[in-house]
Amino acid sequence: MRELTQPSRDEITFVEVLHALADPARLQIVAHLADGRRESCSGINEGMDVHQTTMSHHYRVLREAGLTWTTIEGRSRYVTLRRADLDARFPGFLAGVLTQLPEPARPS
Repeated sequence: MRELTQPSRDEITFVEVLHALADPARLQIVAHLADGRRESCSGINEGMDVHQTTMSHHYRVLREAGLTWTTIEGRSRYVTLRRADLDARFPGFLAGVLTQLPEPARPS
């Protein structure tokens, strides 16, 4: 199995974060993870009407931008939001984005 590309905290760039958040599906994934849960990819996919290969692309973009951290356990992948890293790099940015989401997209 190939190793996942995940930038260190210092390698996270604002441009890549903005690019990743520009897609509504990726924004919805980030909102879903905002409460700090570690979530399986299949668990997040359940609430979204997006094809599996497209979801895999969205997870890769989020991971490579530094918004999420993915761990592999057996055949499952688990995703968490890198809130502490993002807050350290861009203080207040993620909180500002999350508060501007429409009600249905906000985490429960």
